[in-house]
Amino acid sequence: MIMNRWRKNRRRKEPQLQEEDNLPEARKLRFALPVGSPSLRLLLRPFGSFAAALRFLTILPLPGRFGTSEAELANAAPFFPLVGLLLGCIAAPAAQLFFHFLPPLPTAVLLTFLLLAFSGGLHLDGLADTADGFFSARSPERMLEIMKDSSIGAMGAIALILLLLLKTACLASLPPDKLLAAAFLMPAAGRAAILLLMAMLPYAREEGLGRLFAVYFNSGAGWAASLAGFFLLTWAAAAAAGPSGLAVVLAVLLLTFCFVLLCRSKIGGVTGDTLGAACELAEAAAALAFVLKI
Repeated sequence: MIMNRWRKNRRRKEPQLQEEDNLPEARKLRFALPVGSPSLRLLLRPFGSFAAALRFLTILPLPGRFGTSEAELANAAPFFPLVGLLLGCIAAPAAQLFFHFLPPLPTAVLLTFLLLAFSGGLHLDGLADTADGFFSARSPERMLEIMKDSSIGAMGAIALILLLLLKTACLASLPPDKLLAAAFLMPAAGRAAILLLMAMLPYAREEGLGRLFAVYFNSGAGWAASLAGFFLLTWAAAAAAGPSGLAVVLAVLLLTFCFVLLCRSKIGGVTGDTLGAACELAEAAAALAFVLKI
């Protein structure tokens, strides 16, 4: 189901300032600042959109109500890969800490858990719902109904098990240096894949929170955001892992294109569930790229 934790802190109307004229002159200066001026709002808009992306994609707590409006969320998509890099900056030191005190297999299990915990498991929920719908052999309309159901079926459970096993096995097979690079790049790869799906396909539902990103679905704005996201991912991958990092980018692109074709053939577009599934599959493709024997 589509991620909507950001709604919990929806922006409330600011209380009206009262009795301003009775304040001392020093305190009046606070109200003289152009807080509501168009130029200042334009300057702060990227920060609000980044905060909205962080609230939307993660469970990381943010103080205040910055980034909680629908307008900020509607412009948050280009910041998804940047959020992924931020999560990678958390995951990489954690991977180093795990590896220092634990054998490879427990390290891989804990790192896999950390990566899924960033989103509260909601991307995995999208993967399970997508698997239940796509492998139901029903009409597109019925698939969308199945994906909207909160209960998990056999195909969804199988998809979750296989994906978590694949991630864990890949991470457990890596030496320390590649393990850190994988932990750093996997979150960004997943969030960049979300943008590519938005750029290549329309939104498949008539309703849903994904409609807030309507400007990015199957549009020039979506392609611009996607290209910027993959440029950022390529730069980070080359800096973190050299040629192995570039192989990660190619693997993520190939996997995402294949998933785009699957979504188009099954439901004619994307939903919040398929975006979450793309994120998880791209993370697995990034991990798999590090262990390929080529």
